[in-house]
Amino acid sequence: MNFDWSILAAHLDLLALGALNTFLILLLALFFGVVIGALVCAGNLQTRRLLRLPSRIYTHIFRTVPEMALIFWIYLSLPLILGTSFSAFASGILALSLVAGAFLGEIFRAGIVAMPAGQVDAANALGLGFVARWVKVILPQALRTVLPAIVNFITELLKMTSLLAAITVGELAYQAYILGSQTFKYNEFFTSVAIAYFVLIFPVSLLARRLERRGGAA
Repeated sequence: MNFDWSILAAHLDLLALGALNTFLILLLALFFGVVIGALVCAGNLQTRRLLRLPSRIYTHIFRTVPEMALIFWIYLSLPLILGTSFSAFASGILALSLVAGAFLGEIFRAGIVAMPAGQVDAANALGLGFVARWVKVILPQALRTVLPAIVNFITELLKMTSLLAAITVGELAYQAYILGSQTFKYNEFFTSVAIAYFVLIFPVSLLARRLERRGGAA
């Protein structure tokens, strides 16, 4: 079986468009995921059980429901419930954002809970207000603790973007499928996509390992 590299060069523009859409999806899902995760984290840190309950339910649901099932449900079922319609792109962003919010909320919570209580006591002793205490003491230390976990999750989120091909979102995997069906060169296109994901994800994984080692040494 011959591997035709020229077919990739002939359709490089569409592959580049797919890669651009993949990055856009990643950035948007990460942005909304951080916002949702911060709210979920705040809910999980409440001392009263009733106030924690919504965040706990949200976290359990969106960390356990398979991403593919969630994507199809939002794209096909949610519009019927709400009496409106969502584009495939918007449905994919919403699904990945909800999943990201659940995972990032737990990551944020773990970082804050892991911080020594003495740090907060010291901030209180210095007379720092609520905002200054969080901005200058709690968040910087918590971020250093959870940064490796956040970087690891970003690699997982990047891989999740390929699932959106199932609802015809024009990201990298979908473009490869379309081009493969048009040219019958599935091997070339899907091999190139696999290599592209490896090139993107492997360095980020190495960064996460390095951050973990640095955190352990500290």
